[in-house]
Amino acid sequence: MPFPFFGDDKSTIANLLRTLPQVGKVEWIGLRPARRQPLQAVTEALAETDRHLLGDHARPKPGGKRQITLIQHEHLAAVAGFLGREEPIAPGQLRRNLAISGINLLALKNWRVLIGEEVLLEITGECHPCSRMEEELGPGGYNAMRGHGGLTARILQGGTIRLGDAVRVQETTTDTQEK
Repeated sequence: MPFPFFGDDKSTIANLLRTLPQVGKVEWIGLRPARRQPLQAVTEALAETDRHLLGDHARPKPGGKRQITLIQHEHLAAVAGFLGREEPIAPGQLRRNLAISGINLLALKNWRVLIGEEVLLEITGECHPCSRMEEELGPGGYNAMRGHGGLTARILQGGTIRLGDAVRVQETTTDTQEK
């Protein structure tokens, strides 16, 4: 069966998957002071290498894949639309640490990204919605979030994350982009 993309082999799609010239932007930062408490919006947060965001109640193990969570800022309006709302969902309701705009987060899976000038993250996987979305968003919240839950990441190099910081692709961590 012929490969469904232009070109003579899978190298075409592999090249497309490696092309991420866009630069994203940190639009929102949230910390969970305690379990099941509302997230607090902050203007900056300290990311601790191989740990978590200082001030966030989460205590992932060193080497863990879910040390920080990211949500696509543009998806806040999409989720609201699925719920019949006119205004975008507030990022804190979605229980993620960072809302990022301007770059497709799903395209970053298995990549490393630099936030600002210091913080290096390894994107480790998708962050699927949980039943809390029904509590936070009302009936249908879980299904509205499906496909829009964001990503999880490991903090490879800590530092300060600030509102407005650039989010840039650094390098691949695996060859899964070609598969």
